[in-house]
Amino acid sequence: MSWRHRAITVALAGVTASMATPGLAQNWSGDQLEVWAVIQAQWQAAMEKDATWPERFLHESFLGWGNENPAPRDKASTDKWTRYGMENSTTLMQELSPIGIVVHDNTAVAHYFYSTASENRKGERETTHGRYTDVLVRDRGTWRFLAWHGGDDPDNDD
Repeated sequence: MSWRHRAITVALAGVTASMATPGLAQNWSGDQLEVWAVIQAQWQAAMEKDATWPERFLHESFLGWGNENPAPRDKASTDKWTRYGMENSTTLMQELSPIGIVVHDNTAVAHYFYSTASENRKGERETTHGRYTDVLVRDRGTWRFLAWHGGDDPDNDD
C-alpha cells in the first residue's frame, strides 16, 4: 500500500469491546482509552476517505515514517500523499489490535498490529498485515499524532 490507512471508534465503550485482549482493556486508564480511540478514529477517517484527517489528527510538528516511505514525512507531505492515495485505493475493511499504550504526562506511545483489505483502481484486491508505533501528545486537551513508524509486513501479506 502506498499510504497509511487508519480506523475510528466513536464511543469509548466500543473501544473497550473491540480490544484484542479483553484483560488488557480492563486495566487501561482513561488516558489510554482516549489515545486508543483517537488512533482508531484516525484510521477510520482515512478508510472513509475523509481528506480532512491530517488537519484534525496530526500535530503541527508531526513527523512520521511509514515503511513504504523513503524518508519521514511532515504534516504537509502526509496530507499531500494521503489525498493522492485516496484517489488510487479503497480500504474495504480493517482491524486494529492493540499491544500496549504507555502514557506519561501529556505524551503517549501506542504499539499495535493491523490487518487491511483494499482494492486498487484496477479492481485488484490485497490483504496486508503490519504494525505501528504511534507517539501522541495532548495539545490543548486533544490527543494528536506527533510521530509514527511502521507499516505493512511484506512477509505476512496475503
